[in-house]
Amino acid sequence: MCGISAVVGMKNISQALFEGIRNLEYRGYDSCGVALMNGRGLVIKKNIGGVEEFFRKEHVLEISSQVGIAHTRWATHGKVTRNNTHPFTSCDGKFAVVHNGIISNYRLLRNQLQKEGHVFESETDTEVIPHLLEKFHKETKSPEAALVKTLHLLEGSFALAFLCAHDPEQIYCAKRESPLMLGIGDEIKFIGSDFNAFIDYTKNAVIIDDGEYAVISRATYVVKNAITGEEIVKPITQLDWDSETSKKGGYPHYMLKEIYEQPQTVSNVLDLEEASLDELAEMIHESRHTHFTGVGSTYYVANFAKYVFAWLAREFIPATSSDEFVSLASVGPDNLVMAVSQSGETYDTLTALKFAKASKAKTAAVVNVMGSSMARLVDKVILQGSGPEICVISTKAVISQMMVMTLIALRLGLRKKVLKKKAFERHLADLGELPGIIQSILNERSGFIHRIAHRYAHIKHWLYLGRGMYYPVALESALKMKEVAYVHAEGMPGGFLKHGTLALIDENIYSIVFIPPREDQELYQATLHSVEEVRARSGFVLGIHFDERGKNKDLFSEELILPAVSPLVAPFIQLVIGQLFSYFTATTLKRNVDKPRSLAKSVTVG
Repeated sequence: MCGISAVVGMKNISQALFEGIRNLEYRGYDSCGVALMNGRGLVIKKNIGGVEEFFRKEHVLEISSQVGIAHTRWATHGKVTRNNTHPFTSCDGKFAVVHNGIISNYRLLRNQLQKEGHVFESETDTEVIPHLLEKFHKETKSPEAALVKTLHLLEGSFALAFLCAHDPEQIYCAKRESPLMLGIGDEIKFIGSDFNAFIDYTKNAVIIDDGEYAVISRATYVVKNAITGEEIVKPITQLDWDSETSKKGGYPHYMLKEIYEQPQTVSNVLDLEEASLDELAEMIHESRHTHFTGVGSTYYVANFAKYVFAWLAREFIPATSSDEFVSLASVGPDNLVMAVSQSGETYDTLTALKFAKASKAKTAAVVNVMGSSMARLVDKVILQGSGPEICVISTKAVISQMMVMTLIALRLGLRKKVLKKKAFERHLADLGELPGIIQSILNERSGFIHRIAHRYAHIKHWLYLGRGMYYPVALESALKMKEVAYVHAEGMPGGFLKHGTLALIDENIYSIVFIPPREDQELYQATLHSVEEVRARSGFVLGIHFDERGKNKDLFSEELILPAVSPLVAPFIQLVIGQLFSYFTATTLKRNVDKPRSLAKSVTVG
């Protein structure tokens, strides 16, 4: 969601601050602002709109400063207005604060502060923080002591940073259940919501944990426990991402770049340490019950995993959306809760894992960001290694997670002797072919998909149909269409049609059907039956299948024929087709592909 970038250095930091907050645009935002310390004191600039436009119109780069904070806001409390944009200042103008998360008791705090004479200018929860800092600074004469007293009053989740005219050469920050980290450079220090805020300048990071705060200056930094005040010696994490990985590399959008990075992403998963995958397979084997959880795209990954584990390991593992997990799941010491998250900071999924840990269950996670809250919370973590995903729409992270879950299922099947060694090795060999197959799809089929998407971009309603493993593929592909093209798309199992949805079929409802290879005979025939049900009612069907042309003549209104692949590989290929179809539909409709409206990359609030 919101992004924080803060810099303190020996020279003018305005450019570094701009680059840091621009690198966080992918998190989703609707407004942005900065607070800079210069010879006149605090300078505040903020407005709705994009980072580059804001910095240009407000002439931010022309302001000379060695200390500054910046913020991109994704509205949760209050409308998208300049008054509701960060940073927020105290009544005396001495404190400027930026904040991610939700202060759950802000109304109570606000009412008390107003009774004491404090005047508020926004509708946000964040604005209570600078007023509390001002109040406690008058009592303690210390910005650090004022921060500690403020932290003790705040309830909810937050990552915050502030500048203070009483201490103009330092920046203060604190964290609880919202990501925050330091970037450590020579004569320059950073604070960021994630690594992208400072990766152009340093690969040395310090992860701030819940209940900690930090103070940085150009030469030093210190991290302390917010309750005891004791200094904490934190390890420096060396980042293995580079800034060029986060650039578009000649592609018109990050989404397309990241789709085209999927062959390498799959190869990275195939190179994961086998012992780590075996360890997680063993945890599942030893657990009386295992639960998969995620939310949004990662929930669909968990659903895909449910089918893969049932097939390859004969293990039924329920998948629960993490926002509903606490209401549904009953877990205990002999259970395992395994989560999937791209950012490792997803609020609902962290809540599910904390619930599991409080119930003494074992926990595991597949995540993409080392040092994330989830990676540090669970008993066992698999770092999927798909690299930074800048587009708000997740593509390569999803296929990476599906691959990880498939490899674990294979190893569990082998461990349980459900799979013989020969079958295990054949499946691995099939997956080993996947990077090359995806590359050939991208090279040879993109033009066909582009033409089809362009031809039907005007269609306002789509049904995405699949059976078995292709049902979660249909769900995820429909979600991509909704997210990036703003087109109504509904994913469902093909067998669902005759239980009500067929009543919708007319000239305005178009269907996409993900058809498995003919080798998967039972599923293949059942899926074709769904196609026939739609066609019998004069419905339009775009069939995505692996048959030779003419095998099912006149069955489809439009078809896309894919190269012959094994049943294990086929769902991954269908997923790539779904991604490309949504991308080309969105570009035809001239949508903001990398930053869709109302969405954020990492949803760290409930």
